[in-house]
Parts: sequence; structure tokens; C-alpha cells
Amino acid sequence: MSAISTSSVARDRLPGLDGLRALAIVLVLAYHLFPGLAPGGFVGVDVFLVVSGYLITALLVAEHRMHGRIALRRFWARRARRLLPALMVMVGLTAAVAALIGGDVLVGIGWQLAGVLTFSSNWWSIAQGSSYLDQTSPELFRHAWSLAVEEQFYVLWPLAIIALLLIPRRWLRVALPLALAAASAVGLALLAGDPAIDPAPASVAYLSTLTHGFGLLLGAALALGVDPLRQRASAHRTPAWAADAGAVLAASGLVALALVLTIDGAATYRGGLLAAALLTGALIACLAHPGGRAAQWADAPLPRWLGERSYGLYLWHWPVLILLGAALPAVDRVGGSSWLLGLAALAIAVVLAALSHRFVEQPVRTGLAAAALRGERGWSRPRRAVLAGGTVLALAGLIAGSALAVVRAPAQSEAAALIAAGQAALDAAPAAGPLRIPPQDRAPAEPGGAPLPSGDQIVAIGDSVMLAAAPQLQARFPGIAIDAAVSRQMHQAPGRLQRLADQGALRP
Repeated sequence: MSAISTSSVARDRLPGLDGLRALAIVLVLAYHLFPGLAPGGFVGVDVFLVVSGYLITALLVAEHRMHGRIALRRFWARRARRLLPALMVMVGLTAAVAALIGGDVLVGIGWQLAGVLTFSSNWWSIAQGSSYLDQTSPELFRHAWSLAVEEQFYVLWPLAIIALLLIPRRWLRVALPLALAAASAVGLALLAGDPAIDPAPASVAYLSTLTHGFGLLLGAALALGVDPLRQRASAHRTPAWAADAGAVLAASGLVALALVLTIDGAATYRGGLLAAALLTGALIACLAHPGGRAAQWADAPLPRWLGERSYGLYLWHWPVLILLGAALPAVDRVGGSSWLLGLAALAIAVVLAALSHRFVEQPVRTGLAAAALRGERGWSRPRRAVLAGGTVLALAGLIAGSALAVVRAPAQSEAAALIAAGQAALDAAPAAGPLRIPPQDRAPAEPGGAPLPSGDQIVAIGDSVMLAAAPQLQARFPGIAIDAAVSRQMHQAPGRLQRLADQGALRP
């Protein structure tokens, strides 16, 4: 998400990228806030990753060309100033609100905070067995996995760039990150397997830096190949109209992927995410054409405004959605009225992102806050004291809120407890075969209703809801055969039925 954290100089020289970031955040918001609107809107994250790899590599290469070296400590300090202030405010404030709400929203908050604060959320999620495909108990900071992937790239990639720039031939400098990107994409496809059968490997593959780092590497390879910040006049053989058409086609392709891919679909891991990264690279190349108009369209006022605040929008939208869902349990987050929750979360996130950009991100990034504290902006000593004291109190409040959230966190969510009880009931139930009982021997009908089959006539296939309801189903229909699993999707049901039929276990 820190693809927006480039210097103003880089942003001026690389037109159209604010619009590209705007497209990415719109896809992510549609996916998270309005279920079903863009089932594959998660590809927006891959757009961000490609843009980030491209911009960071371009800046590092330009610095090396200008000064003959890369100042690593200064680079990492710039990343910290750009990322940490807004992140700390979001984490502290949302954790404090979660502590006030209490309940399921605090489950796992301790390891989530550890992951966010160390930029290792993806590895913490993998270690905890938390499934990205599981929506039973969504974590407050689940979205921080992508920040972790990017930050790990920021730590390691500058060291790799120093070594790559020692290679005299440009084609080889480009080929190496491309080879690593190919290996990462192949690893994703192989590790993910078929999410319809077992979603756990797909979740690990999606969260891992090793198998979801190809977007960053593709962006880096593109920057190494074209060196976008080099001051030179280049003749483009591609007509401007062709570049504009390519930009429109690439953007349309990203939208199409957002409409057809699903997080539990095998196609997503077997080329879908890679296609999104490749389309983003092509779109960047088309936007860079000096005679094209696509970059002007992308840099229109609204896309530019969204792009400049895309980091804040990404930070805030998910925890706001989760907190609203916890505070308003009567509104189903995935039901028919979920759009109301999504609209409320969107409005709040936009306001918070705008405030964060104006009062947190910009003052720290530009050095305005530090200069004011040193008295270099004409601030009087009392005003500086108020600013310093307010900052300290705010930090103390954020830390206290986070600590309270950890203290109040329950061991597991209510849904997880019900699911565990349901699984225990299924494990304790004796195995039953496909009994064939004549209709006249079935259980009596409900008063005023049609005859109901007995439990040994029924096979029930479902997801975590059915799993949680297993004890009640067994009590009402003794002998019922229940085949339920967390995160199972409706489109998987025909396959389960077919397997039961092949095994001779499909009841009437």
C-alpha cells in the first residue's frame, strides 16, 4: 500500500500512477465493503504491489546513478516516516474502540498487534493457522498482511539492487528479478492446490512473501528495464494512440479479473493473480508514453485525490467495517443489508483517510511537524509545547488502548466455540451408512405439515453454520449424516454430493 509513499519529484515524473492507485483501492473497497460486487477485487492489492516495486526500484536506481551509492539508512528512514505514523494512529485507535466493544472482535488481537508492529502479519497469520479464506471470525488487522509483504521487500530489495547494479548488462539485471517472479508465481500455483478441496494451503500461499512476491518483482524488473527517472529524450516507436488503447485494455482487463475471479477459485492461484500483475505492468508502460493521453485521464482530480489517499483508505476501511459489524450485530455483514454496513464503513474510512493525510501523513513526511517542534516554522514556545504534549498524550492513549484490548481479548470467538462444539458432536457420532427406509416407516409429520424423513434418511452438506448447528440437527434428526466444513462454498456442494454417491453413501 505504500506505493503512494514516493517523493513528489518521482510522482511528477511518473504520470498516471495516482490514477492507477485509485483503481486499485476502488477494487479493494468493492471487494471488502460490498460482498458480491467485485468477487475478485482483491487483485487491487496486486496492483499496489506492482506499482510499489516499480516506484521503489526507480528511486533506488536514480539515487545510485546520481550519487554512485544508495544510502540505505536514509531510505529506510523515509519508509518509516511514510508508513509508521498513519499506521500507529490506525492501530491504536481501532484497538481502543475494539476494547470498548469487546467480544469476538478482540479474538487474537495480541498476535495481530505483534504482527502489525513488526511488519510480519502474514507470517503470524500462517503460524496461527489463520485462514485468509475463512470469514467466520475476521481479524481486526487481517488486511495488514500486504503491508508486511511490502515492508519485507523494502528491507531486502535495496541490498539486492546494490548487487544487481554491479552487473554490466541491463538484460541480465532485468532477467534475474523476472526469474524470481516466475518462481514465485509457480510456487503459488503449486502450493495453493485446489482451494475447493482444502483451503488451508491456498491461504498459506496467498499470504506468503515467497509465493505472493511476484508483483513486487515484476514492477522492479520493469523499472530496471526502462529506468523511468533517467533524464533523456527517447523516441517512442509505439504511436500515442496505441499506448492509450493499451492502457484502456489493460485497465479493462483488471476490472474483468475483479469480476470473474474468486478467493477460493483455483484459477486465482493458477494464473489469475499473475495476470493481474502483468496487466498492471502493461498499464504502467502505456501510461509512461510521453505523447499519450491516458496518463492525463488517470491524473484527473478525483482519481488523483483517491490515489494520494489510497494508503489511508486501505488502512482504515477494513477495521472500520469489522468494528461496525461488531457494534451493530443486527446488520449481517454478508446478508441482504450488508450494503448499508459497507456504505457506512466507506463514508467513515474516507473521512479518516482524509484527516490522516492532512494532519498525520503530510506533516511527518514533509518534515513540517519536526520543523514546527524545533521552532523553525515561526511557532512560539507555548505552541510547540502544546504540540509536543498533545503528541505524547496521544501516543500514550493509543498504547493504553492497545494494551486494554489485549487484556480484554477472549480466548476464542463465539462462532469458533459453537463450531468446536459441533465438530466434537460429529466426531462422537457413530458412522452411519446409506440406510434405505420405506416411506411408511419415516418419522411422523410436523403438525399441519408434510411428512418429514427420519435422520437416517438425510445427508446434510454445509459450511461452518451447519457445523455449529450439528448438535441441534442430531437431536432433532437422530442418525443424520452431516458433512460440514469451515469456509466451504455453495459451488463445492455438487462435488461433495458426487463423492458421496460414488462411495454409496448418498441417502435418499
